[in-house]
Amino acid sequence: MNADELRGKTPDQLRDSLVALKKEAFNLRFQQATGQLENTARMRNVRRDVARVKTILNQKAAEAAAK
Repeated sequence: MNADELRGKTPDQLRDSLVALKKEAFNLRFQQATGQLENTARMRNVRRDVARVKTILNQKAAEAAAK
């Protein structure tokens, strides 16, 4: 998921994807705690995707406030 894809989404779609990413992060942490996690790099990617979505949401909110 890159920033250009996210900028094309509406704030509601971004919030939905943020919820989905947070659920995935929780599941990955649970898998790691129980020793079932195989792809440890996925945790890093999900964390960065969450940050990316939050950044785009904040940018859209700032644009809306500036208008």
